Order: sequence, then structure tokens, then C-alpha cells
Amino acid sequence: MTAAGAYPRPRLAVSSCLLGAPVRYNGGHSRDRFLTDVLDPHVEWVPVCPEMEIGLGAPRPTLRLLTDGHLVTKDGSADHTAAMTALAETRVPQLEVLDGYVLKSRSPSCGLFRLPRHASGRPGERTDDQPVDRQGRGVFADLVREALPDLPAEEDGRLRDPVLREHFIERIFAHARLRELFGADWRPRDLVAFHSRHKLQILAHDPAAYQALGRIVAQAGTRPRDELEADYRHAFSAAFAVRPKRGRHMNALQHVFGMLSDHLDDTRRHDLLAAIESYRRGQAPLSVPIALLRHHAMGEDLDYLTQQTYLDPYPADLVLRHYL
Repeated sequence: MTAAGAYPRPRLAVSSCLLGAPVRYNGGHSRDRFLTDVLDPHVEWVPVCPEMEIGLGAPRPTLRLLTDGHLVTKDGSADHTAAMTALAETRVPQLEVLDGYVLKSRSPSCGLFRLPRHASGRPGERTDDQPVDRQGRGVFADLVREALPDLPAEEDGRLRDPVLREHFIERIFAHARLRELFGADWRPRDLVAFHSRHKLQILAHDPAAYQALGRIVAQAGTRPRDELEADYRHAFSAAFAVRPKRGRHMNALQHVFGMLSDHLDDTRRHDLLAAIESYRRGQAPLSVPIALLRHHAMGEDLDYLTQQTYLDPYPADLVLRHYL
């Protein structure tokens, strides 16, 4: 299992075009510099291009999503829904062992949110250029999300938002640590230690899940391992799917401060409280109180705190938690 201060390498599926592969409908790509330049050194990529995998090639005719869920060419000459469904069924077992998925936005096969849907017509008819709504999800993406609801998934466009980016990165590193735990010959004590390291991070996401996970861990050693693992996996994933808000971060920060307070003099206590209050007011990013808390925990050799993933959830050079 990964030691404190070390980071696993999340295994991520990704739309191939986002890594620069020339597989888009026009023969081009959609290389995303955050993925290829910043995240790449820290992860293992599993490229996926559904259109290429069902044999459409690049360039290829433009595809459209219909209101009945079908995926057709713009001119209505071909329906690729069955092929895409068959591909998803093949790919799901390969994807469920991964830690996340980055999908191409606005793709009728891979897009996750607000895709244009066109009116369904008779087979062979050209679809109307004007969409009926923008409530669709790509056919392949929809099938994967339905089969793997716990798999962290995001679109490239949404990852430009610093809040959504930080949340996704936090989730994939948490999932990678969980994968390493259950991929080894774990014992109940290993689950207890893993959960202990994640307590404050879980608390920042979802206090109710914090309580639920604690009850599951309390059963370690008394329940069959496969049942315990399945329940913990699901509850852990559900907890991290909740995006933490400022108030919940404040709760976690105050928990850390409470554990540190008796080890500090008045000046350092005041500095920490001032940093936490600046974050509460929106005057400082989360990284400021986190850095101070981590610094003092290390200085006082407080192993329980220095091992908390909340203070060190992913590599620092990803430059997250710095937004206001």
C-alpha cells in the first residue's frame, strides 16, 4: 500500500483526441494541455475512441444524437447505436478497474452534459439542423455511466473550472489509493489504517458518509471480506462524489486545529486561526491554512495528522487549491 507522502498513479481512461490523437470527425484532434503537460507525469492513460473502435475512421461523416437515443449520421444514412452499445458492453469490464475517465465534451458518443438532441425521423432521413433540446448525453458515455456509476468521470471543458478540476483530481487519487488497498492481500487492520488516514478528507466531503464508513469499518474482521470490500468501495466513492463546500472544509480545518492546538504556543495558534478565518471569509485560498497546518503537524511530529490525506491528497505540482 502507498505510504504517507507517496502517491499512486491513477489509471484513467481518456478520449484519445484529448491526448492529441488525430481521431476526430474532421481528422483533427483536441489536445488538452492540462492533461498532456500537467497531469500526464502522474497518471497512466488508457486512450479510448469509440468511433474509431467501431470502425468509422477519421475523417468520418458527422454524427448526431436523436431524442430517441439513437446515434446516426447527419444525413440519416447509417445508425451506429447497436455498434456503440456492443462496444460499451465490451469496454465496461476494462474500465471498471480504472480510477477515472476524462471524456470529450460535445461529442455525440462521449459527451457527458447538455448535448444537442435532434428529432427522430424515418430511417434514411436527414436530421433537422436545429436541435430539439440540449439535454443529451453521448451514447457511449451514457452506457458507461449507467454501468459504472461510481467511476469518477469528467469532461475536458469542465476541467477548466478550478473547483471542478480540483474535485476530480482529488477523487481519482483517492480511488487509486483504494484500488491499491484492495488489490493487495489486505487484512482488516489494513482497512482500518486506510480509513484512519482518510477520515478528515471524508469529513470534508460528506459528514454523513463519514459516519456510514465508520460503521462499515467497525465490522472489519466480522464480515466476509468480499462483502465488506463492496460496501466500503461504494460508500467511499459516494462520499468523494460529493463536492466539498467552504463550510465543510472549515469543519475539517477546525478538527485539525483542535488536534494541533495543545502543541503550539499562542503566536502560532493565532497565526493558524487567522489563516483559517481568512479562508472562511474568502480572502485566502484553501492552500494557505492547509500549508500552515501541515507545516506545524510535521514540526510537532504528529504522525496521525501528517498521514492524513486531507493535508496531502495529490502531488503539489498539480497546483490546485489555490483558487478563491
